[in-house]
Formats: sequence, structure tokens, C-alpha cells
Amino acid sequence: MFYSVQGQENQKLNIPTKQDTLNGSITQERIWWDIQHYALSIKPDYVNKTITGKNVIEYTVIDKKHSDLMQIDLVSPLKIDSVFQKEKKVDFTQNQNIWYLKLPKNQASKKNKITIYYSGKPTESIKPPWDGGLVWAKDSLNRPWISVACQYKGASLWYPCKNTMYDEPDHGASIAVTTPDTLIAISNGRLKNKIKNHDGTQTYQWEVKNPISHYGISFYIGKYINISQLYQGKKGKLTMDYWVLDYNKTKAEKHMIPEVNTTMKSLERWFGAFPFYDDGFKMADAPYIGMEHQSAIAYGGGYKRGTNKKGGDISNTGWGKKTDKIIVHEMAHEWFGNNMTAADIADRWIQEGFAGLAEELVIADISGTQAGNEFMAGRFRTIENDKPIIARYGINEDGSQDNYVKGWAILHMIKSIVDNDSKYREVLQGLNRDFYHKIVTTKQIENYISLNTAIDFQYLFDQYLRTNLVPVLEYQIKDNQLLYRYSNCNDNFAMPIKTNLTKDIWIYPTTTWKSMDVKKLLPDDTLKIDINFYITTRKT
Repeated sequence: MFYSVQGQENQKLNIPTKQDTLNGSITQERIWWDIQHYALSIKPDYVNKTITGKNVIEYTVIDKKHSDLMQIDLVSPLKIDSVFQKEKKVDFTQNQNIWYLKLPKNQASKKNKITIYYSGKPTESIKPPWDGGLVWAKDSLNRPWISVACQYKGASLWYPCKNTMYDEPDHGASIAVTTPDTLIAISNGRLKNKIKNHDGTQTYQWEVKNPISHYGISFYIGKYINISQLYQGKKGKLTMDYWVLDYNKTKAEKHMIPEVNTTMKSLERWFGAFPFYDDGFKMADAPYIGMEHQSAIAYGGGYKRGTNKKGGDISNTGWGKKTDKIIVHEMAHEWFGNNMTAADIADRWIQEGFAGLAEELVIADISGTQAGNEFMAGRFRTIENDKPIIARYGINEDGSQDNYVKGWAILHMIKSIVDNDSKYREVLQGLNRDFYHKIVTTKQIENYISLNTAIDFQYLFDQYLRTNLVPVLEYQIKDNQLLYRYSNCNDNFAMPIKTNLTKDIWIYPTTTWKSMDVKKLLPDDTLKIDINFYITTRKT
């Protein structure tokens, strides 16, 4: 799945290196070919923390006048050992983490195939999933427990690929994992075969039918057991598989499965049918807090309700203890992140903002709309406003961590302004329907929401995505007149808000002073803003 990313004026941040540009942009050595399928085979070595493997890449030529070089990404100290096409050896060169394969120019536009053999010691993740790499862990019984998480830096940390988000394999991937026969290997999609080898190992062959991002491919190795159920969902019967460490079986039955069922019901209600019925739903115990690996969600939430592993509530409202945040957040990514994937990691707010919104919507379904609103408002204080949410395109640069909560706040404010849950739900479902299994940009999301709500929200997106300024509502009260305007914001900012003037009254501030008759409607002459809006106030 190939998508062309439009450029953006770079922010004044760190100067990107040549490797950043090669990794994050659509280079001449990438643009001419479109991924169709990955067939990945790996054999991790737990003792030596190494990996050997191969990736068979099917692709089509989309530019007949293409470069004779194909860019493949693989992070050192991993190395490509050899490359073959039609049983002929292919020459290649290395530029740090970028590899160039010398391929014939006269390839047809039909499917082509290359086989890349590789090996070495992959980057180890020290603080998974935040830093990215292989996770060589032990479970609580001191047994090997292996996984990977690589959203930020990309899958080239552990296998050779096209390490960009704008191009996904149209026809999915197969993942074969070889492990000692005392352990079980889990990956994306459905288990197609299990082969017992002659050297005391077993190979587990998994298959994904749908397009999948490079970082969405993952694996887990450990002392797993399987709990399998059927869920009656919007598109019929959905297989629900839970791969948990053997000693977590009871916890999974009492906590994970009921939480998943409740969450699935709510998310299908708001977002539409689960996007991967043919690949099934799967959640696996992971040696880190969580990750949205497509059809193989990583769970490390501690089997507790709350917004962290200890069962706390970061919102300080109490509502965060009504759900298991990790289950809700990571499941929501199946719609926003996996079904719809941002074309560039600079737009990661699309994935994280909507997943945050899901946390609110599930709480609202359980405890009422006001509970969801209060939960969101309780999270406002965690927004840092250190820099704009959207980073620079084309250099694989992540934006502010505010893409989680502030991205969610944007969507929450839009929901509040639309003020019609049915209409808002239609927009959310429409996004997943119209961008089904597609790559998207921020601009597409902005345009879609404005068009389908019949409200131009450009002012709101520009303010909260592209600046780190929090609008201030300045006001003064004089002779029973309320004077008000926005400051500390873009010139075009003009968000309607609810206030305490009377019950549920809206005002429509701009950056120009406005006035209205309030007489004695303001207790103590203090203007209060409805909790659903992320702005500050200042009496002048």
C-alpha cells in the first residue's frame, strides 16, 4: 500500500542528519516499488541475544523508469548476509543503516520477489516499548520471555524492510518464528502451521491477510497457554484468542476476557466493526506495558483496572478505575493506527489521539457521558505544551508526547461543539469506513471531520496541532456588560465555548473584543468555562 506524503515547512528544531532524511523520506530508491507481501522467517537466540533470518519481499514496479537501486533498511549491528532474485545473487552496498540492492532496471510491473538473508545482534530495548528493539526478558519464574517493540524507530531494528509508514504490504505478511520446543511463539494473524524440527526446536508459522505497518509486525516467545473464545460482533463471529503466561490463566479469565468483551462492544458501537475479522483478535502477555501490534496486541497492564499497572488513576477523578486503560487504549489502535495508519510518524496524533478518545468513550458507556467528560478534563493538567504536536515530515521524527492527551483533547472539543453523539459517532464510523485499511494524513482527517460535521474546524486544528500556545479567554465585566476575546492564539482562532452565564449558554469569542449584556448572571463576577474546553481564562 503506497501513499505519497506532502511536505511541511520544518519547525526550528534540531537539524536532521542525512540518515534521518534517508530513513524518513520517499527517496528515489523507494518511490519506484510498492510492497505487496513480506514473508519473514526468524530464529532468535536467547543466550547470545542474536537473530538469524530472512525476508522474502514481494513488490510491484510502479515507475518503469526507476532507479536500479532498491533501498532496504536494516539497523546495525544487524547485517545483510546475501540477497537473491530468481536464484541469482544480487549485489548490495551499505550506508550505515541504509542498504542499496543493485537490481535490473527492466523489471516488469507484475509481482517481483527478492530474498534477503540477514543476521546479527539487534538493538536491545532497555525501556520497552519507548526506546525500541528486541526485549530479552524473563518471566516471574525466571524462564525466557522474548518480544519486540519498535514503533518509534521502526522495524528495521530487527528485520530488513521498507522502514516507512506510507507503504504497507497490500497482501499482508507471513511470520515464521523458530524457538526451542519448550516455548511457544506467537505472532500476528492466524497460526497456519507448527513444524517440529530435528534439532529440538519448533517453527510456528503465522499469517496476516490484511495490510500491516512495519512496526505492527511482532512476535512473542514464552511459556504461553491459549484461551480461545468466539465473540458475536457487528460482522458476525469473531475469534478471540488470549495467549497468556501459564500462571496468568486465572487472571486472564477473571480480568482480561471480561474487560476485552466490554471494550469490544463499546468500540464497535463508536468506531464500527472490528477491522480484522479475517485475521482474528488476539492479545498476548508482554514483558512491557503494551503495544498495538496488529491482531496480536501486547498486554502488560498488570491485570488491574486503572490508568497504570498499579491500578491508579492519572485523571484524579476516580473514573479511570472503571476500565483497564491498557486494554482499551491498545484495542482502540486496531481502528486508529492499524486500520487507518498515519503516513508519517510526525502525524502520530491521529493514532494516539483517537485511542485516548476511546478511553473516554468506553468510560462514558459504562458510567455516563458526564463521567467521560470529567475523566477527559482530569487529563488536561498532564498536557505539557512543550512543542507542537505535529513534528517535521520526512525525517522519521516523532512530535510532542502531547499527541496522546492533547490530540485526544482536540477530538473531545470537537465532540463537545458538535453536541450530538449520534452525528459524532457517524463521523468516527465514517472515518473507519472511508479510510478502511488505508494510509492517511492529518490534512485528510481535518478535511473529513469538517466536511462531515458541516463545521469548519480548521482554526481548532491549526491552533492545537501546529502551535503549543494555549488560548486565553480574556474578559472584563463593566456596567452589566461582559467584554471578551481570545489572546495567546492564532489570528483565526474562534472556538465557541460554553460558560456559566446561564445554563449551557454558548459564547462565540474571536481575537477581537466582543460584548454582551449579562446583568447579574455572573456570581462573584467570575467567568467559568465548561470543563470540556482546553483553554485558560484571565480577567483583565
